[in-house]
Amino acid sequence: MSPHPHGTAPADSDSRRMTRPGPDRGVHTVLTINGTRHELTLDPRTTLLDALRERLDLTGSKKGCDRGQCGACTVLVDGRRVNSCLLLAASAAGSEVTTVEGLADGDRLHPVQQAFLDHDAFQCGYCTPGQICSAVGALAELAEGRPSAVTPDVAAEPRWEAAEIRERMSGNLCRCGAYAHIVPAVMAAMDRSAGGAEPAPPAEPSPGVPAQMDGANR
Repeated sequence: MSPHPHGTAPADSDSRRMTRPGPDRGVHTVLTINGTRHELTLDPRTTLLDALRERLDLTGSKKGCDRGQCGACTVLVDGRRVNSCLLLAASAAGSEVTTVEGLADGDRLHPVQQAFLDHDAFQCGYCTPGQICSAVGALAELAEGRPSAVTPDVAAEPRWEAAEIRERMSGNLCRCGAYAHIVPAVMAAMDRSAGGAEPAPPAEPSPGVPAQMDGANR
């Protein structure tokens, strides 16, 4: 991530400092976002979403419903997906936060980002960053053997199948109705993670997709 005036020191044990009151009644908060440490003084009511967008200019995470119902704001906190509109920024102190901007390895897209691109799994792109972060978290849950509401036997390993993906992604809404491509995209990334067969040939991608892949559309 490029340098930012709010602090760019590498993440270390100091990032686990919790918050303390500031002289202006703000809360001094140390957040580690995409591996970079940021020191901020925030209103204690500031959500993680607002801190990301308004203070750190990381606009990939989108404000949709602002009530935790649409999933557009999904990020990963210590590897677990959360609705950043419902999490106070101060509560994320000491945790590793990953946004859609932090998934790629340089110019190399994360496998889920690449699968969304290959399968044209978006239309307007507004929900895409949250869909991608949620998919990354969902695939990690599957790999860990964590059951979902549709897992037939919670004592057994969940099956790597479309029903699991639909259930685990059900908290992420797409107003354009691109689900017909989103599920195959996540399935393709899942197949690669599981060492399965190559997925079916993808649809032709739409122009201008890099902005959707890293959430650059505000």
